[in-house]
Amino acid sequence: MFVFGNFLSALARLLHFVLNGYMVIIVIRALLSWVNPDPYNPIVRIIHSITEPVLSPLRRRLPLMAGSIDFSPIVVILAIYFVDWFVVQTLADLAVRLH
Repeated sequence: MFVFGNFLSALARLLHFVLNGYMVIIVIRALLSWVNPDPYNPIVRIIHSITEPVLSPLRRRLPLMAGSIDFSPIVVILAIYFVDWFVVQTLADLAVRLH
């Protein structure tokens, strides 16, 4: 069973790394929304294409607040924290028990 425990441990670490990376991309996207970047810049296009599938449905459901503030990145970051704390920690605890 230790092989399965090692697999779950590696999966938890990988998921933690991916979630943190996506959270950094969401923060960069929010920072880019404060400045007016060139929309034809390849890096800006990649960031938009990675984050838009998650942010777009939330924007449709969340109303814009005072001064058209977009809270969808905050909601996504909170969801990522929840998944990181709940799912990743559960996988890591299960991996420790299977060692």
